Amino acid sequence: MQFSEIIGLDETKQLLLRAVQSNHLAHALLFDGPTGSANLALALALAQYVNCEDKQREDSCGRCASCVKVQKLVHPDLHMVFPVTNQGKGKTSETYLTDWRKFLLSSPYRTLPDWLESVGADNKQGNISAEEARNILQTLSLKAYEGAYKIMLIWLPELMNVTSANALLKVLEEPPAQTLFLLVTNQSDKLLITILSRTQRVAVRAFTDEEVATYLRQHLNLDETTARRMAYLADGNLAEALRLGQLDTSSTPSAGPDQHVWFAEWMRTCYRQDLIALVKQADQFDGFSKEKQKGLLDYSIRLYRDLFLWQQGAAELLRLPDDEMAFVKNFAKILTINHIERIVHDLNEAAYHLERNARAKMIMLDMSLTFSRLIRT
Repeated sequence: MQFSEIIGLDETKQLLLRAVQSNHLAHALLFDGPTGSANLALALALAQYVNCEDKQREDSCGRCASCVKVQKLVHPDLHMVFPVTNQGKGKTSETYLTDWRKFLLSSPYRTLPDWLESVGADNKQGNISAEEARNILQTLSLKAYEGAYKIMLIWLPELMNVTSANALLKVLEEPPAQTLFLLVTNQSDKLLITILSRTQRVAVRAFTDEEVATYLRQHLNLDETTARRMAYLADGNLAEALRLGQLDTSSTPSAGPDQHVWFAEWMRTCYRQDLIALVKQADQFDGFSKEKQKGLLDYSIRLYRDLFLWQQGAAELLRLPDDEMAFVKNFAKILTINHIERIVHDLNEAAYHLERNARAKMIMLDMSLTFSRLIRT
């Protein structure tokens, strides 16, 4: 990955380039950006640049042996750690490297649910285990094989448990010579304060609508109107824009129900107080993968935020397709601010319990019965 392959973000690229060229590169960088941003792409571009054998002023050469190996993700001094599930392959990233390279080479802008789905995680959550942390320490105890830096790239460190995070504190504070940590996060607020204090934050903004539209035209060959429409709906999330663009150009329907279709049916069933249908919907929810369940709850929270904005006269802040906008307008007529506040509180609480492996069917049915009573009062 070269900096030139990343659209926009010139200010962040120049910041990283100057740090390397002036020999002021911190030993641990935290690429902090929202989902669908260029944080992982920038980390990969920096990893290629620091070990490039013929550095250019604005980018790596892309031709030397080091660049070629990094582009294929097979450089012996580039080590990558990412969330995995406790399946038959094992608990560490090393056993998934072949799948990870294939996944990442297809696009550096994909998300955790995409990754877990690609390896068939089913109903399991991804995490970075304590065993993974021990492997990191063992790997970093060895000298760089052929590059100037030994690079440890950790994708989504917020998914480390407390044990594994604490195991890395000492090496993050005093790493071996010529060791570079690149941590890529979407939720820095979930990281331990002790990890944040040992890294230098690189703030990565979301893409602009123009940048997203340009990327879609270049990589999906979308026409100008379609690309701009997808960019507007994605609101800076390139992963979401690519998903929308691929759905638009594909004749094959996506697997599983659309989030909005599922959510709208759930709310209508709650309003009708159809208990039999609510039980069936809870069973359906229970059968989804863990990441899909979390995604549906996140979507529900976002749409209730949009409902609140609509009620408060801030419709210009909403970026919704026609079917979602129509639902917001109609459903907002029967909800009060107190309704929305209570429902969002329960959704956040449900997400908390779901992450801690509470039974999804019980969570969903409890919420459904609560919402059914609340909406009709």
